[in-house]
Amino acid sequence: MTGLPASVAAAVLLVATLGAAAQDIDYDPRRPQELRPCDEHMHRGRINEARECYALLLSSQDSVTHAEAAWALGDLRTANELFRRSVRLDEQAVQPRSRWARLFLQTHQYADAIKLFREALEISPDDVHAKLGLAQVFAERFEGQAKTLLQEVLGQDDQLLGAQLLAARMALEEGQFEQADKALDAAARIASRRELPPLEVYSLRAALDLSRERSPDAWIDRALAYNPRYGAVFQELAHFEVMRRRYAQASVLLRRAIEVQPELWSAHAELGSNLLRLGELAQARSHLTKAYSGDPYSPTIVNSLRLLDRIGEFELISEPVYAVGRQFEVKLRLHRSEAAALRPYVMELASKGVQQFSQRYGFTLHEPVTLELYPDHDDFAVRVAALPGIGLLGVTFGYVVAMDSPSGRPSGEFHWGGTLWHELAHVFTLEATGHRVPRWLSEGLSVFEEWRTGPAPGVAVTMDAIAALRDKRFLPIDELDSGFIRPSYPGQVQVSYMQAGLICLFIDERWGFEKLTALLQQFTRKGSTGQAVEAVLRISPKKFDEQFDEFARLRFAAILDHTLEWEQQYRRAREAVDQERWSDAVGPARRAAELYPGHVGADSPHVLLAQALDKLGRREEAITALQDFRRAGGWAPSALRDLGRWLDEAGRAREADEVLAALNYADPLNAEHHAQLGERLLAADDAEGALREFQVLLALSGHDPAPAYFGAARALRALGDREASRRRVLDALAVAPHFKPAQAFLLQIIQEANRNE
Repeated sequence: MTGLPASVAAAVLLVATLGAAAQDIDYDPRRPQELRPCDEHMHRGRINEARECYALLLSSQDSVTHAEAAWALGDLRTANELFRRSVRLDEQAVQPRSRWARLFLQTHQYADAIKLFREALEISPDDVHAKLGLAQVFAERFEGQAKTLLQEVLGQDDQLLGAQLLAARMALEEGQFEQADKALDAAARIASRRELPPLEVYSLRAALDLSRERSPDAWIDRALAYNPRYGAVFQELAHFEVMRRRYAQASVLLRRAIEVQPELWSAHAELGSNLLRLGELAQARSHLTKAYSGDPYSPTIVNSLRLLDRIGEFELISEPVYAVGRQFEVKLRLHRSEAAALRPYVMELASKGVQQFSQRYGFTLHEPVTLELYPDHDDFAVRVAALPGIGLLGVTFGYVVAMDSPSGRPSGEFHWGGTLWHELAHVFTLEATGHRVPRWLSEGLSVFEEWRTGPAPGVAVTMDAIAALRDKRFLPIDELDSGFIRPSYPGQVQVSYMQAGLICLFIDERWGFEKLTALLQQFTRKGSTGQAVEAVLRISPKKFDEQFDEFARLRFAAILDHTLEWEQQYRRAREAVDQERWSDAVGPARRAAELYPGHVGADSPHVLLAQALDKLGRREEAITALQDFRRAGGWAPSALRDLGRWLDEAGRAREADEVLAALNYADPLNAEHHAQLGERLLAADDAEGALREFQVLLALSGHDPAPAYFGAARALRALGDREASRRRVLDALAVAPHFKPAQAFLLQIIQEANRNE
């Protein structure tokens, strides 16, 4: 699924149905005074009175007032045209531009909102309301610029209710509860003094209490006493539960939202999306359909319904797995075009993961785990975010994991086995803590497990993370969640993954793995990261940060002290290989690999060194270079194929088999690979492994199936299933009647049968 094109998405604003997108609470003091009585009715839940009041203003001669009234009634087409007219009539008008931008912001047309806010600031650089609007756009998109801009707004005017509410919301999203508390205190004072509706203050107060593991009921009661139809208080709470990955709790809150306000279409849509996360597809469709009836042009709703229409193209397969003396269930949702090919490898990893993580984290699964692999990346993106184009590889929603399948990305672009291992670790860390584990620790443990126990082990840290360490851009441990939620520089999310993984590595090496699990268990109860660190490690967060920094700088001392040299040597090696100057490549490639072994992409210095050494006839050294590449976490399919071939040619068949088997978790849909591996496993007397490879080969298209049938026949015969072996060799001959090896094998089967009679 590709979603709606940008041009169509922009048009959504113009054709939204009446009532589908009434305004949020608006605190802009420049809002026309004629709207105030209508707003009061709306904020108190007197919907009919509010509509009648706004309707009277549709005849206003002031185009901005008319636009605001149309907007409040949900007539976004008219509001859009009237704001456009106001701006055309006065090209220096700031207020209409800002209000028009907010219309786009409410309908998530961020590019148009940003354009208009920036136009307003070009006209009036100090306009605090345009700055605040721009900060809200960045905040909704979880961009780090929001913080800087909001600080500037509050520096100009700290009495803006909207600014204090935004500060509270952002602090809550980042787990900074004391900051949220202060901002809400300020917001409450401003709302009371200016007689503005306190509904959002109450909602965020409720969310703060919920985040602190306290009951939010008192604030909910105050909100509903002010406006009995204010379903948004529950929708707000659900937002923060989703932020904390507490999806089941979010669904309960969203159901309450639509009980209080049945026409709150956005809550129906969010409930539908959340039920999708939980794997409850039928209920998800019901709520998304209801949301569509009220807002038929929402791209997120349309995309989700289209995905559900295609869910019949997937097979749902249940398999048992055994761990800690018990049987568990794993469900696979695989596209029927690749289900047979992927099933054995997904199940092998799932079985190993359930066994290892059950033991490592002392947690017993209470429900089946569902693993969904999507061959179309946009289908995966819509599955997890309702919009195409996200850059994620996998997402875990409790017991449900959704991710790209190996065919969802070009070969060599991602290690699907490592991604599955990463996400499966999340199932355990989230569920073991009731989804209370902070994001940094859950992500850090998943990265750590990739490095230590995953299918491509090795501490592979990106050069961006090395640069962040060098430049002192790692975050304090009790602020690390913000690096995932609202990055302040490009690439900070990936850097935060690396930093979190290194923190877990540090704890493991300094205090032992049992302290990592003890730290995780601290989050089965309420408390902050700092409190958990002090309770488990007996060290202050500040001291921890100092010791972690020392650990990281010592571990990466070579590259940190010689970054410029590494860049120069690496560049020289690349240029020499590109120009086939093999002798010139060896020295700089070797030096670059020595300075930083952890650069393990397809263009790793290890790989460059191996290429050059092989071309110079120094095969043993080339093999060593690629073995170093693997030990550091390298998995590039082309490099592993070279290594397997070189090992085989060196008479090291068993090592070659192990390398080629590892390719299944990087590039499992390559028919030639399965044919080769199947034959190798047969030769190594691993008939069961060979049968798997030939069966996978038969599930793939684009190759001659006769050799695959023949290979399966020989594997089955080695396993003692003579009847199945005979059927498979007949299948081979049905495809290729003159296939002589199959003919000879069939004759052998017949002769053996005759001798046994």
